[in-house]
Amino acid sequence: MTLDAKIPSGPIEKKWDKHRFDLKLVNPANKRKYDVLVVGTGLAGASAAASLAELGYNVTALCIQDSPRRAHSIAAQGGINAAKNYPNDGDSVWRLFYDTVKGGDYRAREANVYRLAQVSVNIIDQCVAQGVPFARDYGGYLDNRSFGGAQVSRTFYARGQTGQQLLLGAYGALSRQVEKGKVRLLARREMLDLVVVNGKARGVIARNLVDGKIERYAAHAVLLCTGGYGNVFFLSTNAANSNVTATWRAHRRGAYFANPCYTQIHPTCIPVAGENQSKLTLMSESLRNDGRVWVPKKKGDTRAPNDIPDAERDYYLERRYPSFGNLVPRDVASRAAKKACDEGFGVGPTKLAVYLDFRDALKRVGAETIKEKYGNLLDMYHHITNEDPYKVPMRIYPAVHYTMGGLWVDYNLMSTVPGLFVLGEANFSDHGANRLGASALMQGLADGYFVIPSTLGGYLAAGGIEAVGTDAAEFSEAEAAVNARVSKLLAVKGKRTTLEFHRDLGRLVWDHCGMGRTEAGLKKLLTAIPELRERFYKEVCVLGGGMEFNQALERAGRVADYLEFAELLALDALERRESCGGHFREEYQTPENEARRDDENFAHVAAWEFKGDGKAPARHVEPLSFENVHLTQRSYK
Repeated sequence: MTLDAKIPSGPIEKKWDKHRFDLKLVNPANKRKYDVLVVGTGLAGASAAASLAELGYNVTALCIQDSPRRAHSIAAQGGINAAKNYPNDGDSVWRLFYDTVKGGDYRAREANVYRLAQVSVNIIDQCVAQGVPFARDYGGYLDNRSFGGAQVSRTFYARGQTGQQLLLGAYGALSRQVEKGKVRLLARREMLDLVVVNGKARGVIARNLVDGKIERYAAHAVLLCTGGYGNVFFLSTNAANSNVTATWRAHRRGAYFANPCYTQIHPTCIPVAGENQSKLTLMSESLRNDGRVWVPKKKGDTRAPNDIPDAERDYYLERRYPSFGNLVPRDVASRAAKKACDEGFGVGPTKLAVYLDFRDALKRVGAETIKEKYGNLLDMYHHITNEDPYKVPMRIYPAVHYTMGGLWVDYNLMSTVPGLFVLGEANFSDHGANRLGASALMQGLADGYFVIPSTLGGYLAAGGIEAVGTDAAEFSEAEAAVNARVSKLLAVKGKRTTLEFHRDLGRLVWDHCGMGRTEAGLKKLLTAIPELRERFYKEVCVLGGGMEFNQALERAGRVADYLEFAELLALDALERRESCGGHFREEYQTPENEARRDDENFAHVAAWEFKGDGKAPARHVEPLSFENVHLTQRSYK
């Protein structure tokens, strides 16, 4: 199959406007004839559901939590990018476009990235109109701060709660449509399969997580807005409920999975404290605006950080990258922290940590200013570690955070299954091999508020979508497959918990496909995963039954899918014989420990096709062309 990205012709500055004009329209009276199913109600899903309902479509939204307000989008604390250039420091749509392409190590589609930068300016206006309480300067204007990978201040923020406040804005818009009867919001539902009729996505099979009933939902189009797959590593900054099931099940029904090896390691997380830890806590990248990263110059130095004078500190990011300093992109900062710890300069009980120090900023601007900008983040750190970051440096270490891979989509956000659209982190489209900080919120809202209302209309207006109800044979087949998987898990009656298997899988993937990857390690991983999966179906213990509230069953289904997906992730990492962004193959690096790309052989998207159980997946390629940002070795020095 040829991957047609459907990128419009013409200058990049005019592609989106031209494309919107060329798309067919659904007139207002006809919109009420179409049913749209939105799976996931984080920023991408809530904004899409609200926008489509406002246009007149009949929307059903499935929410895995008890409320959309609990979506994992709230964890994106630091801010949202937009090329407003309010500080008058040289920003522009073009500069945001350039920084994003470069930050992704030249592994993203230019057309998609430019559109993202272009609509970013509208997102802020939309959110301000919704009442999002962005920080303001003394004169009352919206304030900005810097994030990694940029030399301008373009990040709008609401202290350290930006994701939460943006989600509340989208939730308010969604609630308005629920009240008007244009959105049917169904909480505590988990999508377990995609229904494809005559080659088109026409609905899903979901489990009611309260009573266990299997339910059918039909629509003219399906939107997946279900986030990323970071929890395949077990320990990550993701919420415990975040999972790969929706996208993986869609993949098995024909949606290609693109670049699954592209995983972002965030450099600013609270280090692992013990074997029984269930997740990791993110400390926002925004802290690197005022915090300085350092380690002792002496290996194994056990002195308290405040007892180490400046002359004996290595501010290694400032030393290695003088132009960007502590605000280098996440992949660069993460590898530098790992290198410092691997060489024996790590700090803390485990020696797998570096310092993030606010001493100089506190002297420069005072504690009250720091508290205004980051107060809740520093309080969170104090609560978790029982160390006061106003008095002693924070200890941080990289951790799995975001996933740039996802289901392949074209310029319209449609997957290889017609009628299946994929928004936000669930798709692969905008961030290449490494996402710049504060761009996740930007992409989720861009997709939901500004892209999908146009592109979905173009698909529906093209016609050819016959009437299909939940009594169709394809719904019965998909429901039977779901029931068979549930019965299989409940029938094992082993003695090991799902948590144990998830932890075992996470260790394997982190050790061999985490910050550093080698051919030998990946081949070992590809041998170990099927063995672990075989043991899972012989030894797992899932208590309770299917037709009831059963969190053990929920977790078992998700881990079963991770045990399949992890194999594809490792295979993709093995086949990509280069280093780019967050994908760091140790065989391919420069003498300065930087990623070394192979543009001749790998300047493309790798999109994987499911060929059936027990069969090797097929690797398809979408070539990437760079007509506006020329390919070059990334440098932040």
